[in-house]
Amino acid sequence: MSLRKDVDQIVSAALRAAQPDTAVAKALADARFGPGRLVLVAAGKAAWQMASAALEQLGDRVDSGVVVTKYGHSKGPLAGLDIYEAGHPVPDQNSFLATQAALDAVSGLTEEDTVLFLLSGGGSALFEKPLVSGETLQDVTRQLLACGADIVEMNTIRKRLSAVKGGRFAQACRPAQVFSIVLSDILGDPLDMIASGPAYPDSSTSGQAVAIAKKHNLSLTDEVWALLEQETPKALDNVTTQITGSVRELCAAAARECEDLGYVPVLLTDQLCCEAREAGSFLASILKTHAGDGKSLAFIAGGETVVHLTGKGKGGRNQELALAAAAGISGLEGAAVFSVGSDGTDGPTDAAGGYVDGQTLSALSGHGLDLFAVLADNDAYHALEAVDGLIVTGPTGTNVNDVAAALLRR
Repeated sequence: MSLRKDVDQIVSAALRAAQPDTAVAKALADARFGPGRLVLVAAGKAAWQMASAALEQLGDRVDSGVVVTKYGHSKGPLAGLDIYEAGHPVPDQNSFLATQAALDAVSGLTEEDTVLFLLSGGGSALFEKPLVSGETLQDVTRQLLACGADIVEMNTIRKRLSAVKGGRFAQACRPAQVFSIVLSDILGDPLDMIASGPAYPDSSTSGQAVAIAKKHNLSLTDEVWALLEQETPKALDNVTTQITGSVRELCAAAARECEDLGYVPVLLTDQLCCEAREAGSFLASILKTHAGDGKSLAFIAGGETVVHLTGKGKGGRNQELALAAAAGISGLEGAAVFSVGSDGTDGPTDAAGGYVDGQTLSALSGHGLDLFAVLADNDAYHALEAVDGLIVTGPTGTNVNDVAAALLRR
């Protein structure tokens, strides 16, 4: 129980440190807006929190606006702003309605007006006006999620099927200026890929988009293939962008809390990018290597893994990462592995991630569950639920990738 208590404290501390409020306030402190109207548009999983922080800083300087976030991520009304909740990771009709409301809000602006655009991860699904039917876009999105494409590959495709991605939202704001604050959820902070870059020039090419579709054997209509071959905006003259927040800060906060709890923290990487199962197995191997060191250790890894869907179960990449470590640390005293998504939701579940320790494998067997069969069916959620291994935080108000750690308590 002490290990699980440690994990809960580490997760809470890391998430508190990753809140966007301070960063948004700092970005706005030096902002200079035109004399005209100021329209706020916020999109992404952290949209409500970012909009709230902006209103705290700007007060009634904001004339109107639209906030688009994931279901369950709004924390209530915000003065003068219309708040929408919509689908993620697959866009739905509310995504389309909310985005149209944002486009209506920025239409007819003048050169003296400014759009304050607050963007965070998840915006690729939440902020969307498709150039194909909604059903076609949903089908392409589901294929990308199932094939194991990474986030950059996914967004390279999605930009070309959208009227707002790949810089097109900034074009729609013209002649108004756009002041964009971006909370990064992609390794390396590529501004044109975070939420598919609605207000940033696109660095990817149509050739790359076609190659990605062929690489993952996507089944696409002729209409989609034709759109993939069209280029996106490569330059924008009405946008100023500030990036804030990152997985580095999340990992640093986790490391500080580990140290406070008596662990020696070791940052393995803040660029984790591989199969979730491979990452879990690797973290378990590290624990086995250091099991005899005689001191409490915490090996931290931040980033974003991927999952190839081979089954029809319920779960997410963080739950699958944790569960994949269970076999490797089975029977190892004082050992645990956890992984959480900083937004508080992991895949299409109500859990942020998962936790396993040296007793998890035997506990699964006691419930009649075969670990490898569970992983093959991508059913980590129900397996972890059976052994009290789910980490549930609720929506956090931020979104800066994932953090995982392997702990040895001595």
